Amino acid sequence: MVPAAGSKKRSNPEGNEAPDDCSPSPPLAGEAKAGGGPRGKAKKRSEDDTGPITIEGAMPQKRFYRARAHVNPLSHNDCYEYPKTPKEMDWSVHYPNRPGLKVSIVDVGCGFGGLTVALSPLFPDKGVLGMEIRVKVCEFVRLRVEALRRENPGQYQNVSSLRTNSMLLLPHFLERHQLEKMFFCFPDPHFKAKNHRRRIISVPLLTEYAFYLRPGGLLYMITDVEELHQWHVEKAEAHPCFEAVPRGEAEKDPAVKAMTEVTEEGKKVARMGGDKYWAVFRRIPDEDVPYTIF
Repeated sequence: MVPAAGSKKRSNPEGNEAPDDCSPSPPLAGEAKAGGGPRGKAKKRSEDDTGPITIEGAMPQKRFYRARAHVNPLSHNDCYEYPKTPKEMDWSVHYPNRPGLKVSIVDVGCGFGGLTVALSPLFPDKGVLGMEIRVKVCEFVRLRVEALRRENPGQYQNVSSLRTNSMLLLPHFLERHQLEKMFFCFPDPHFKAKNHRRRIISVPLLTEYAFYLRPGGLLYMITDVEELHQWHVEKAEAHPCFEAVPRGEAEKDPAVKAMTEVTEEGKKVARMGGDKYWAVFRRIPDEDVPYTIF
C-alpha cells in the first residue's frame, strides 16, 4: 500500500509481547530453516534460486507464507502505515481499475483471504477489503488477488487487502456510515480472562463498528468456540445500536453461506467434524438508538 500524504506510523504502549509481524521478509526460494535437511542440516540454495518465492501475478503457495496463528493486537510496535484521516486515504491504490470505488465491505482478520476473494463476485459493485495484521499472510492475500485478476480478466477488480491493526487503526481508514458489511471470522478466542480485552468483539469496539456501519448494515460473526460465540451474542445483544437478524432471514443471505463454507478455518473445522457458531446483527437507524452515543 502506498500511504497517503501525511501518513505516519502508530504505536501502542499497552502490552509487552513483541509481534511476529516485524519479522524479516519471507525466505527466498530454496531456503530452509536449520535442521530442515537430511540429518538436521539445512538445505543449500543453488545460485539460481535468488528470486522471490512468488512471481508477481502467479498464485502463491501457502507453505511459504505460514505465520504464527495469533498476534497480540495491543503490543507495542510501529510497523503500520496509515493516513491521518479517512479523507486522505487513496483507495485507487487498491482498486486501480475501478476509479472512485471505496470500501464498503471489510473482512477483519481475513487470514489467507478465502472469504475476502469469495465476496468479490458476490458483490461485484462493492469495494471489498481484507484486513490482516500478519505481514506474510497479508502479502499472500495480495498476491492471490493479483493472480486472480490475471487469470480472470475483468474480475476481482473490486477486492484488495490491507495490512493493519484493526483493533487500533480503523478510525484512520473508515468514515461514518461508510460500510455495509463487516465480517469477523474465527477470531482469536483469547481464553484467559486477563486477555479478554484483546477480543475483537467487545462493547467499546461494537460502538466503533456501529459508527462505520450505515443504518441497516450487517455485522457477521463466526467461530468454532461455543463460549466465544456466546460472548459475541451477549455483547451484540446488549449494545443499543444492534439487533439480531432472525435465523431464517440470515440463512437466505449468500454472505452467510460464504462465511460458513469458504474460509480456510471453516474448511478446517468441517474436516475435523467440529461445530461452527455464527450470528448476524443489523445496525439500527440512528433515530431508533435509545440514547446518543456518537
